[in-house]
Amino acid sequence: MANIYDINRYGKAVFLVVSVIVVALFVYFSNGLIEDLSQQERERMQIWADATKEIIDTSNAAIDGEGGDVDVEFLLSIIEANRNIPVLLVDDQDNILDKRNFDLPDKNDEFSLANQQFLEQKLHDLKGSTNVIEIEISPENRQYLYYEDSTLLKSLSIYPYIQLLVMLAFIAVVYFAVTSTKRAEQNRVWVGLSKETAHQLGTPISSLMAWMELLRDLGVDAETVGEMDKDVKRLSTIASRFSKIGSKPQMESENLNDVVTRSASYMSSRISSRISLTINCCDQTLPVNMSAPLFEWVMENLIKNAVDAMEGSGAITVTTAVDRGTAYIEVADTGKGISRKNFKTVFNPGFTTKSRGWGLGLTLAKRIIEQYHSGKIYVRASEPGVGTTFRIDLPLA
Repeated sequence: MANIYDINRYGKAVFLVVSVIVVALFVYFSNGLIEDLSQQERERMQIWADATKEIIDTSNAAIDGEGGDVDVEFLLSIIEANRNIPVLLVDDQDNILDKRNFDLPDKNDEFSLANQQFLEQKLHDLKGSTNVIEIEISPENRQYLYYEDSTLLKSLSIYPYIQLLVMLAFIAVVYFAVTSTKRAEQNRVWVGLSKETAHQLGTPISSLMAWMELLRDLGVDAETVGEMDKDVKRLSTIASRFSKIGSKPQMESENLNDVVTRSASYMSSRISSRISLTINCCDQTLPVNMSAPLFEWVMENLIKNAVDAMEGSGAITVTTAVDRGTAYIEVADTGKGISRKNFKTVFNPGFTTKSRGWGLGLTLAKRIIEQYHSGKIYVRASEPGVGTTFRIDLPLA
């Protein structure tokens, strides 16, 4: 099962890389389209500049009494055809000779001071750009054609980024919807599995209780029957815990030290003698609102996992303490440890390093601590070959 989560992690990385490549290609081709359109607009402005030069040359020739075959009306039509590219025509002294397609602030008076200041500011801004074409009227006389990008080109320039944001928003919504649906489905599976387990355990437990009474009547050793009775009652408690999953458990104020001691003491008599179990409880009372049966199950699960991690021998230390209004429990072992990349993965459903196991223990523990007790459970520290420390944080009542 661990390999599934490794594949999932690598799959996310591959998906991210592919997404970046797709976005990069999209931006690349969009920028290419924008550059082509920008080049076309420059070519149009070059034609506009050439037409202006021809008109001026024709006018000068007429003044000098020289005729020509130039169609002035055609040249003027070229200039008039520009209805979407803002243009400023200036001389070599930066005097504005002509303007077109600017949204002037003063619509009533074309030659108002506000309009003049507006055009001068536009000229100042355009002089810092590459959108300029020099028109050589004569060796001593030059004019300059400054132009802005058209509204279409400006819109197209930001369109890829708008579309990119829309795509990202769409992907985020779909991802959230799929994740929420998957999580809800998993929750229904765990709840159904837990309740069905409790239901199936009910009949054999009731039968075992009846057999315990029969063994007493038959005169079987009382101490042996007593120990068996403890385990049968423990099975009944476990079945009760499973039946509570999926429904709101009854929360009561409990001393955390007492609950932890009770859970650890029960496990200490049922683990190998080669494993030492030490309980270090806080000196002060730690009142916590909790469902004691469910919380005991979490503690037993952590201790059992620690036993499995040590493979027969080692030490387990259970510690309770308080830190700035938060009670916490740490379960430390000297087992084989967990790699850092799996600190969060160990709580995923189905993740297990055991040859036999469903990988549901820590998943249910996380659900019990976080959803029912408003706490937090996580791997505080771990090192392969050294050991692991799990920590549970709970708010004090």
